[in-house]
Amino acid sequence: MTETPGLTRRDRMRAATMEEITTTARRLLVEQGPDAASLRAIAREMGMTAPGLYRYYSSREELLRHVVASMFRELAGDIRGAIEAADPKPASGFASDSSRRAHLAMKLIAACREFRRWALNHKDEFALLFGVPVPGLDDGRFDIAEQCALEFAGTFYVLFLELWNATRFPVPADADIDPVLRRQLGRFGEKLGTNAPDGAILVFLRCWTLLYGALSMEVFGHLGFALDDPAPMFELTLGDLAGLVGLEYPLPAA
Repeated sequence: MTETPGLTRRDRMRAATMEEITTTARRLLVEQGPDAASLRAIAREMGMTAPGLYRYYSSREELLRHVVASMFRELAGDIRGAIEAADPKPASGFASDSSRRAHLAMKLIAACREFRRWALNHKDEFALLFGVPVPGLDDGRFDIAEQCALEFAGTFYVLFLELWNATRFPVPADADIDPVLRRQLGRFGEKLGTNAPDGAILVFLRCWTLLYGALSMEVFGHLGFALDDPAPMFELTLGDLAGLVGLEYPLPAA
């Protein structure tokens, strides 16, 4: 656990205990399912009493929301790290427009590949985050779990905006978007706090559904009827994603 400057010893001990609680709850949630992640079971694993847990979390639901939030933080952090390591921007700038596009393409591919790596290494966590919601958590409240989910989505959206601002790739004109869809895109754009046109928001959602669909099919084993190694298929998906935002993948030969 990373220590925060200015915290007292008591604060650090409390933070360490809360982290241990969420780690234990995550393990039980992943290994045995939501029903097994009761406060009594978590307390038993930690050598505590169930009432003792209430000094840290007011309810099982609050605890599980923090568990979900920690998963989103982990995933978002891994993807950000992959983006930063993908293809460092040269200090002197790009020699050509094609080199800048290659740089942007590598960042996009790195983000998608890292998402796939995490999903395949954490299939149960992926199912919890992107499959059927844990009972009791999908109650419409905006809390730390939803905040961290939006931060995860923002990891991809920040990258998408960088692509849009740098290349202004083609997007559908407003008149070409179904009015019902466009109203929804407008609301979503307001939620994201962006002034990008509705057509760009539509492309972002198309990219997300393409990526999420490909990963879900693979993680949940729904490609097994045809493929025993979906990796080459995922590479084709990356090419489709790149094409939607005006990039090329695989990169053209130098």
